[in-house]
Amino acid sequence: MNKSLCLMLAGLACVTSVAEGGAKCRGTVVTRGHHHVPGHYVSGHHVSGHAIVTSTAKPAQKDILGTAAAAGSFSTLVAAIKAAGLESALAGPGPFTVFAPTDEAFSKLPKGTVESLLKPENLGRLQAILKYHVSAGAVKSSEVVRMASLTSLLGQRIDVAVADGKVGIDQAQVVKADIQCSNGIIHVIDSVILPFEQDIVDVAAGNPSFSTLVAAVKAAGLVDTLKGDGPFTVFAPNDEAFAKLPEGTIAELLKPENREKLVTILTYHVVPGRVYASDVVKLKSAATANGKDILVNFSDKGVTVNDARVIATDIETSNGVIHVIDSVILP
Repeated sequence: MNKSLCLMLAGLACVTSVAEGGAKCRGTVVTRGHHHVPGHYVSGHHVSGHAIVTSTAKPAQKDILGTAAAAGSFSTLVAAIKAAGLESALAGPGPFTVFAPTDEAFSKLPKGTVESLLKPENLGRLQAILKYHVSAGAVKSSEVVRMASLTSLLGQRIDVAVADGKVGIDQAQVVKADIQCSNGIIHVIDSVILPFEQDIVDVAAGNPSFSTLVAAVKAAGLVDTLKGDGPFTVFAPNDEAFAKLPEGTIAELLKPENREKLVTILTYHVVPGRVYASDVVKLKSAATANGKDILVNFSDKGVTVNDARVIATDIETSNGVIHVIDSVILP
């Protein structure tokens, strides 16, 4: 999926007013602070002779949910957060960065989508979508524009694309940035961004170059495992990779009596966690799901895992990431 819409970044959006202090007027001194001055208390001011002491303390910032609710343009987002049971999470200390779709952004979704998402039976999907709009940490716009992606609370990456003064967050445009909250930052976007919803097995099954791998996963009884929450990183041999094995090897491995051996081989291609290519190149080895390590080497010729070459990377799924390799690796 191409998620690289590039769009406009509209300046800083959190404006606070600061009262002028230290001004002098006709012998009357106005200062800022909470100092007590003996005298009368009149209309919020302490008065003693000609000295007037005023308080200009800034009002406390609201948290992310409170800020969104007060803005008036995020009523659908606030309703979705409440329906998803994420109120307490977004009221926590964080900090969080929220890419917040406006009501107008939600209205762009197909008719009936919002109403469907708010139903109790769709709680899981609603939570996933909302978590995809949130990243850990308070990431200012000046930092966002230097990034290629951010990792969402869902685990999946949110793509960032900057060109010609425009900033794209997946398929959305940033229209207002850096709204400061007590527990993070809000950047306003003009479209709802959607995470990948197909799991590892579904993505592989939908790609004709993984037909042998999918058949092997089914024969090994690993379908339910690889459709689980994970996350998993799969170094996936394509059909050409399996074809390199000695003749008859695949047919033999797919027999029920060889299921345990097949499980051992397949789990050697799986690393727990979501390990993107940018992380893989920093590794020397990685522990696999079958308990043995694979060796990782990065050179000017590319990345190899044991004797297999990585030929495609970062295929996103709902429960992990797939990297394609050109050979089957054996424990």
